[in-house]
Amino acid sequence: MIHIAIAHIANHLNQYLKRTFDLNEDIVVTSNIVEQDGTVVSHINNKLVMCLINVEKDTVALRQQMNGNSGGQRIVTGPPPLYFNLYLMVIGHFSSNNYSEALKFLSNSISFFQRSPVFDHASTPDLDKRIDRLVLDIENLNFQDLSNVWGVLGGRYLPSVLYKVRMVVFDAGDVRGQTATVQEPQYSIHA
Repeated sequence: MIHIAIAHIANHLNQYLKRTFDLNEDIVVTSNIVEQDGTVVSHINNKLVMCLINVEKDTVALRQQMNGNSGGQRIVTGPPPLYFNLYLMVIGHFSSNNYSEALKFLSNSISFFQRSPVFDHASTPDLDKRIDRLVLDIENLNFQDLSNVWGVLGGRYLPSVLYKVRMVVFDAGDVRGQTATVQEPQYSIHA
């Protein structure tokens, strides 16, 4: 599900940038920056790279679901769905003589996500049916956190922006049974 969510976001950003700048080839790729052996990934030169930085369980969404009232006569029981936040970094990976290109594509990416921060079935009908929606919010990093992220990535800083992608749901859809709801008795007093 994670790969589907990221691929969906990357595809829509890529299509937007290709239309905006009349490009014939893809400009957005999903990839690591550095291979496991420490070498730079070769296919990301002069590209905008989307890189997964972290996966976080969203406990707020789970609490809201558990406190909700279905209002029905029966409740379907099974394992509860898992809600995740994905931390997705958009990186301008351009050579030093194309630094302004990195800034141009990064700026236009920020504009795209500002205009379209929500991907749902109404705005993007090709969204996988198992995903209800994806919501992107920019995350601020202080210099220390930014340094730590780039240290973990194994590279030197490149122009980038970090997004928190909310509402990625994992739901196996396994139904173990159905349970009748308990309702308060209705009393009426007639005078």
